[in-house]
Amino acid sequence: MVVLNRIYTRTGDKGDTALGSGARVSKAHLRIQAYGTVDETNAVLGIVRLHTSTEAFARLDAMLARIQNELFDLGADLCVPDTGEKLSYEPLRILPQQVDRLESEIDDLNQDLAPLRSFVLPGGHVAAAHLHLARTICRRAERLIVELKSHKGEHVSEGALTYINRLSDFLFVASRWANAKTSGDILWVPGKTR
Repeated sequence: MVVLNRIYTRTGDKGDTALGSGARVSKAHLRIQAYGTVDETNAVLGIVRLHTSTEAFARLDAMLARIQNELFDLGADLCVPDTGEKLSYEPLRILPQQVDRLESEIDDLNQDLAPLRSFVLPGGHVAAAHLHLARTICRRAERLIVELKSHKGEHVSEGALTYINRLSDFLFVASRWANAKTSGDILWVPGKTR
C-alpha cells in the first residue's frame, strides 16, 4: 500500500533516486528515463480523457481509464528490476492477460474501421490528436525499455516490453476510432506539396 504523508523527502536533492528494490541510482539512469516516459504517456492519456467523457466515446474512455491504471503497474514493474532473485515481497509485474486484453480491444476498435490505404497524419478530433501524441511518447518509452534491456546486468520483465509495444498499437487504432466517430482520418498524400 502506498502512503504519502509528505511530498518532498529531500533524498533526491543530489540527483539520485530509489528503485523499488531500494537500490539508489542516478535520476538520469536509463531505467528512470524508461518509467518516467511511461508516466509521461499516462499524463497525455489524462488529457485525452478530458475529450472522451461523452456518451459517444464512453467505450474508449473506459479502456483508457483501465490503461492509465495499468501504466502505473508498468512503472512498478520497471522500477523493480526482474533479476529472478527472491525478494521479501511479490513485485508487481505485467501479466499476459493484460496484453491479451489490449489485443482484444485493438481488434474490437479496429473492426469498425475502414482498411488503411495511406499513412495517417496526426490530427483530426482533439482526442485523436492527443492519442497520436500519447502513441509517439509510448514508442519513445518502448525504445528506452529496449535499450535498458540491452545493457548487461539490466533486467526487464517480458511482460513489460510486450505491453508497451502493444499499447502503442492500441493508441494508433484508438486515434483512428476517435476520428471515425467524427471527421475521419487525415491521410498522408505523398509529394502533395512538391
